Amino acid sequence: MSWGTELWDQFDNLEKHTQWGIDVLEKYIKFVKERTEIELSYAKQLRNLSKKYQPKKNSKEEEEYRYTSTRAFLATLNEMNDYAGQHEVISENMTSLITGELTRYVQELKQERKSHFHDGRKAQQHIETCWKQLEASKRRFERDCKEADRAQQYFEKMDADINVTKADVEKARQQAQLRHQMAEDSKAEYSSTLQKFNSEQHDHYYTHIPNIFQKIQEMEERRIVRIGESMKTFAEVDRQVIPIIGKCLDEITKAAESIDHKNDSQLVIEAFKSGFEPPGDIDFEDFTQPMKRTVSESSLSNSRGDGKSEPKFGGKSKGKLWPFIKKNKLMSLLTSPHQPPPPPPASASPSAVPNGPQSPKQQKEPLSHRFNEFMTSKPKIHCFRSLKRGGAGPEDFSNLPPEQRRKKLQQKVDELNKDIQKEMDQRDALTKMKDVYIKNPQMGDAASVDHRLAELGQNIEKLRLEVQKFEGWLAEVEGRLPLRTDQARRQSGLYEGQNTAAVNSCAQDRESSPDGSYTEEQSQETEMKVPATEFDDEFDDEEPLPTIGTCKALYTFEGQNEGTISVAEGEMLYVIEEDKGDGWTRIRRNEDEEGYVPTSYVEVYLDKNAKDVYKSLQKISE
Repeated sequence: MSWGTELWDQFDNLEKHTQWGIDVLEKYIKFVKERTEIELSYAKQLRNLSKKYQPKKNSKEEEEYRYTSTRAFLATLNEMNDYAGQHEVISENMTSLITGELTRYVQELKQERKSHFHDGRKAQQHIETCWKQLEASKRRFERDCKEADRAQQYFEKMDADINVTKADVEKARQQAQLRHQMAEDSKAEYSSTLQKFNSEQHDHYYTHIPNIFQKIQEMEERRIVRIGESMKTFAEVDRQVIPIIGKCLDEITKAAESIDHKNDSQLVIEAFKSGFEPPGDIDFEDFTQPMKRTVSESSLSNSRGDGKSEPKFGGKSKGKLWPFIKKNKLMSLLTSPHQPPPPPPASASPSAVPNGPQSPKQQKEPLSHRFNEFMTSKPKIHCFRSLKRGGAGPEDFSNLPPEQRRKKLQQKVDELNKDIQKEMDQRDALTKMKDVYIKNPQMGDAASVDHRLAELGQNIEKLRLEVQKFEGWLAEVEGRLPLRTDQARRQSGLYEGQNTAAVNSCAQDRESSPDGSYTEEQSQETEMKVPATEFDDEFDDEEPLPTIGTCKALYTFEGQNEGTISVAEGEMLYVIEEDKGDGWTRIRRNEDEEGYVPTSYVEVYLDKNAKDVYKSLQKISE
């Protein structure tokens, strides 16, 4: 089967067919290019997707990845990143092994095709020239034959005519002989040209054209083989990454199988366990007796060490609200001390102003009045807002529940031990360096490292003291956590365990603070700044108390106790809570500074609309 013998007369169709073959190859190249672009785009989107859901550094989201389910999700994200890398490999291999190779081959194929068809056209032009020569020789022979016949006929006519002279007859005879000779010459030339043409034509159709068409056939077959090999490579490139992609999928499956729901549940306990016991039962308060009802200290507030018996608190149904009430709000309203304010000074001179109240023992108020405050007031949590703004927390983490405090202290001890180990490693390295310097003085001065060794020794000693300090606090917490009494269990729901020194300290802070804040002293809110803590998210949605009027300071007041605020004579401030009969008015200077001042020290200008709204809320709550 040869194109040269079977398709000897299909030169134009072969030219079209081979051009179509090149177009198919170029179309396949374009297909592979678009496939590589899709692979790259897919890999990029996968990487972006994996990056989008990666935990952000130094964020709360990063802490969530200690759970097995979230760790499995993180492993899935990492494996998807590797999965995307395999698609990039597919794109790179297809570009280098298929697109690049085929593009070069197409250029070579076009040049080869052009050369073959140029030779074919040249052979066709040659045979066409030979044919034209044959036709010209044939026409010339035909013309000469006709001229010879006419000359012979003329001679015969002249020879038969008796009126024609002998000279004219001779002339006609010579002309006839000449024409006859010319016809013979044309015949010989035509015969020679015909033989030559037949030879050229035979060579053209049986030698030249078959050779050219055979080369074109081989070129086309190579093209077909090449596109088939490229398709195999196309599949092989995918097949090569399948094992790695399979490993990625196996790792995702392995990560999913590593999820331990029991372990995650235990981690939730470790993360949020406070260490307190649930509150105890609430005693029945008999309203049939004509006596003044007081707050039940056994369930709502501590006796603060005054030795008084625990008053009753009415209704078990009231206690059902406690698990759903934010602790700081309940404590702010139910445990705020109300102390008598200092009398106004005899004069406005700063020297005549007393230094401030001394936080007397808590005075008991009717329970209904406390719950009215609870229903009409917003939670007083500016202490927690100060943490968000950068307020300082206690070094011993006494602002945290016992279990969380223990975890923080243990974490701090571990960090300090790591720092000590780093310092000791540096000291050991410098000691070895010093020994080398002593043995080989030319390498360095041994005395040059003494200063650094002394610094490292001091640092290690300081860190060890810090470790001892935190280990002492840790031992205190771990030693007292199991010790629970009935009264402590009853009060633990309010974060006021009596057996923990740090929690007791926090309770004392609340006792001396008019707003009953849970976490820190008021002075820490305005003077110290630290990074935001774990309480931020819990109080993000809280808003400051609205202003209900303004006031002017009549005298200078030095607020040095918890919950109070210093004011200067003549200063204008905002009122956010009016006097409830205890002699104190709550004011605000700016967003960060608020507190209580004696009502007699200020002149209050309440906004009527704000006051009406405030009283309406109180009536609704009653």
